[in-house]
Amino acid sequence: MRVLLIGANGYLGRFVADRLLADPAVQLTALGRGDDADVRFDLASGSPGALTRFLDAVHPGVVVNCAGATRGGARELTRHNTVAVATVCEALRRSGCGARLVQIGCSAEYGPSQPGSSTAEDAVPRPGGPYGVSKLAATELVLGSGLDAVVLRVFSPAGPGTPAGSPLGRLAEAMRRAMQSGDGELKLGGLGVQRDFVDVRDVARAVHAASLSAAQGVINIGSGRAVRLRDAAAVLARVAGYGGALHELDAPPGPLRTIGHPRGDSDHAAPVAYPYPDGCGSWQQADVRTARDRLGWRPRINLEESLADIWMEAACRI
Repeated sequence: MRVLLIGANGYLGRFVADRLLADPAVQLTALGRGDDADVRFDLASGSPGALTRFLDAVHPGVVVNCAGATRGGARELTRHNTVAVATVCEALRRSGCGARLVQIGCSAEYGPSQPGSSTAEDAVPRPGGPYGVSKLAATELVLGSGLDAVVLRVFSPAGPGTPAGSPLGRLAEAMRRAMQSGDGELKLGGLGVQRDFVDVRDVARAVHAASLSAAQGVINIGSGRAVRLRDAAAVLARVAGYGGALHELDAPPGPLRTIGHPRGDSDHAAPVAYPYPDGCGSWQQADVRTARDRLGWRPRINLEESLADIWMEAACRI
């Protein structure tokens, strides 16, 4: 099976590439903006015609799109998350390869959920910010393209490679700094938010399964369990061996608050984005029955293992 992977150097894409390369039946080609891609191509500025010519030459059976942007203004997010997907869909429609498309979506497309509820794929999307809007627009383009396509709506990915600027990455960095300075107290903000964390390696397994399946439409990929960020912080402290006290700061109504800083630095810490600027409110939990029924997929890696891997990478910076 020939697979074209777009965005192989991104956070999710690296693990998807590893998973696909582990399948001896897969012949993988990576397309992206970096020098280490097999083929250099910028979806946000490249033409559908140029991509069509490449598709006709390579003739993949599956195209997996892990590319996209999580940060930036509305214009940048639209270019990289929506216009780029429009280019992929149009190129696939023009091409004679007949490839199946596996598009990586995001739980931010749903927006806020009722606390205690599990969000199923038939929920009406109400994204609360430009990122979720740009990803939802991409999903609608895929679903309306007429292609053989599936969108995997990934909830909150965790595990090795977690970006330092993500909520769990910032938690680990705050703890690393506290341990490095010998501080016995760590102040953290915004820990009341609850999210459905799913290990990035389990996400890669889901992409592999979706590539081999005939499933179409939207499929949630999550653990099926919401975890409060303060509980994740306690687990992280345990796996890190941090014996200090964790003090939670009240989250302000505005968007700016540091997620963590050592004691004594509170007057000098530069404000950073609120821990979850994803427009999803205080609660998200996936209904993952569709992934089980249509992909035969279940998450295997628990949050403690994911957090241990996040900490291992953070500790290397000490």
